[in-house]
Amino acid sequence: MKIKTAWEIALERTESIKSDKTTIEQFEARQNGRKTANDFLDCAIGKNEKSKTIIEEALKKVSKEQRQTFKTGVFETLISRLNLPSSKDDMKTLDAVGNGLQHIINDTRLNNAFRQFKDIISRYLDDVEQYEQAIKQQYAPRLRQKEAELSKRMGQQVRIDPFQDPEFSAFYKQNMDTLRRKYQSFIDQIRQDAETAFNKQ
Repeated sequence: MKIKTAWEIALERTESIKSDKTTIEQFEARQNGRKTANDFLDCAIGKNEKSKTIIEEALKKVSKEQRQTFKTGVFETLISRLNLPSSKDDMKTLDAVGNGLQHIINDTRLNNAFRQFKDIISRYLDDVEQYEQAIKQQYAPRLRQKEAELSKRMGQQVRIDPFQDPEFSAFYKQNMDTLRRKYQSFIDQIRQDAETAFNKQ
């Protein structure tokens, strides 16, 4: 067994310290990227003009060695906000994500794909409303039958909230899940396209 000299031990410790320092710097750069992305989104969603320069200004302060790690933090945060909208206001978030990606990914095809993606997703909320109406109409005869049976049994008029009816809830969920899966596939695709473009940078 070889006995290490004091010099070899000291050298190993120095390398370990350097490695630890690099790891810490990479972690901090990534966290800084995430914070910058959140600041950008807050300003962009609020239509604050400051959003146009937040990412560029932050990039100028990042060393060349840490720039890609910083961008990774920005990218991860932006991509995490790509979700199906639950209201019209959520479309502002998708707009902001698209603008943010342009600051860190220089890819015309991705920009075009994102515009098409937003056009498709903008129809999602209208489809949700139409699906809901269609589901209620389709289930209405069954619901009236249940109301009539309950009214006869209880000797008074009974009205059933469809969403309190387990059978309707299951029927509603089944149909709405089908719609969500259809649109979720577009979310998954644009995420994949963005990741591919980002990794090429």
